[in-house]
Amino acid sequence: MALVEKETMHISLSKAWEILKRKCRQLPGETVSVHESLGRTLAEDVTASRNVPHYNASAMDGYALSSVLTAGATPSSPVFLPSGEYEWVNTGSEVSPRFDSVVMIEDTTLDKTTGTLTVVSSLVAGENVRPLGEDVFLGQVIAREGDRVTPALCSLLATAGVKNLRTLALPKSLYIPTGDEIIPLEEWLDLENPPPGKVGESNSMLVKGYFRNWGFSVEIAPCIPDDPDILLTFLEEKRKTYDLILIGAGSAKGERDHTFSVLQSLGQPLFRWLLMKPGRPASVADLGGCLAVNLPGFPMSNAVILWSVVFPVLQLLHCGKFDEKTILPAAIGATGTEEVTLLSSYSSSYGKEEWVRFKCVEIDGEKKAYALPSGAGALWSLSETDGLSLLPLETAERSKGSTVNLWLLRDIRWKERILFQGSNDPAFERIATFVKKKGGEVIFRSVGSLGGLAALSRRECHTAACHLLDTETGDYNTSYIERMFGPQADALLARRPVFYRQQGIMVRKGNPKGIRSVSDLGREDVVMVNRQPGAGTRVLLDFLFRMENIDPGNVRGYENCSTTHFDAGNKVLRGFADAAAGIKSVADALGLDFLPLAEEPYELVYFRSMENHPGIAALLESLCDEGWRAMVDRMGGYRWPE
Repeated sequence: MALVEKETMHISLSKAWEILKRKCRQLPGETVSVHESLGRTLAEDVTASRNVPHYNASAMDGYALSSVLTAGATPSSPVFLPSGEYEWVNTGSEVSPRFDSVVMIEDTTLDKTTGTLTVVSSLVAGENVRPLGEDVFLGQVIAREGDRVTPALCSLLATAGVKNLRTLALPKSLYIPTGDEIIPLEEWLDLENPPPGKVGESNSMLVKGYFRNWGFSVEIAPCIPDDPDILLTFLEEKRKTYDLILIGAGSAKGERDHTFSVLQSLGQPLFRWLLMKPGRPASVADLGGCLAVNLPGFPMSNAVILWSVVFPVLQLLHCGKFDEKTILPAAIGATGTEEVTLLSSYSSSYGKEEWVRFKCVEIDGEKKAYALPSGAGALWSLSETDGLSLLPLETAERSKGSTVNLWLLRDIRWKERILFQGSNDPAFERIATFVKKKGGEVIFRSVGSLGGLAALSRRECHTAACHLLDTETGDYNTSYIERMFGPQADALLARRPVFYRQQGIMVRKGNPKGIRSVSDLGREDVVMVNRQPGAGTRVLLDFLFRMENIDPGNVRGYENCSTTHFDAGNKVLRGFADAAAGIKSVADALGLDFLPLAEEPYELVYFRSMENHPGIAALLESLCDEGWRAMVDRMGGYRWPE
């Protein structure tokens, strides 16, 4: 068994690239037919095998003739050519060698009785004739080494008689998903209720998608169980066929993580583990003419290693080199770069490079961004990402207001996009589609009612929403807004009621713990899940606890917080808690029982000065959209203001 050298463990990405450049050899070029050349990269210059055109061709419909016979011809003094001194030609037709020009049909009149052609314009030799080799001549270099065969070039090659050409070889790649917990994708999609502990084999979609974007193909193997002998036998066979093999999962140190030990027994490890987050538990080995990359199982880690290791390997196998300055933006498909200001601070892991996902917005003319959830398994945040940044090894903290350079993954509608920060509501978030149809765009950041008002007061969003109970007056929102914005609140802000919604306690179907009221949340046998401090739901719950003389410190799970109603409801559904405060629409969506506690107003707040912002205007218009309102009505648990 080959041992991995100490200096190739826990290494930086730049060190990994050094190793790969030293160990990877470019594949020899291959000959392909012109029919199969589209998208390929030329391995050598290509010369024309024939002239284009390969004959003297007419450039238009008209009559081929000798130019000397038209000397002095004008509309007032035409020349007359008898039959035999001219010949009809269509555009593209051959011009007989005895003629040297073509007169446009518009400059002629033919007497069909006598066959005499009247010509009213004087021509010079070669006029309206495409001579042999005008476009391309025999032996001319028409494409050069390193050129990518585009549709136009492919057509030119065929026209110039190039039947076959030498191109850079495309590596033969195979992806092998592994794990006892993996369910094949088609089977997974047919399951109504997937069993706990099992996951769908979706990483192959990620792998195939990036390979397609990069212009390479990859085959997907059947799922392999967590059995080192089966994996070893499979790899022994496949390494003879493929240039690159990717093994999904089994890269960590768990009892069922056998991939690296199998690679050690088959070949020479090149490195193991990177100083990078996510993506740390990656490794590469040389299996004797075939390179193997062990991809982590978590989707974000998987994607990171595809970008930072697999794409560079493909470039080395394909063309023998890659540019370290451009390889990563090319791998992720960056549409450009942008410098943004952080809306909130971000703590990084010192001593590791870290891939951070950002959502972007422009506020008061300044482009800003906030980090999305950073978990290695967070697929949603990866699909929602506007831009990526790879923070360097020495980064520990990026403070609020500092700048970060991003690789953009999409074209952002900076002037139409608005940022909502505030109380989470699944019905309100569905308005985004209707806002987009009306020319705006809204992105959501759930920070709770107080968090939203605070962000609005700092001009860190365009609009907020809240449902904050004043326990002294029984009123909602007004006292909080006045404390936050001062006596000028009414002049500064516009308030728009969205709907009323039912707040209550979510419990599992059948209410197995017999929870009937808030007082039951204080029982020893009940565990709850709470909302984050500043959330309107938590403000209401704390008020009800005080009314019942319940000390929150004695409530099991009080400090277990969720930032959204769906997250809280899911914890109840999966048995992590017995109850959660939340709204009826979420309880209905998750199939939970619901114990109503109160009906609260959900109110939109924004600066009056922003009313003409395209995003705000589209949002306000969408509040009255019948399509969105019908969708909310179907969800249940809401009432419209009168």
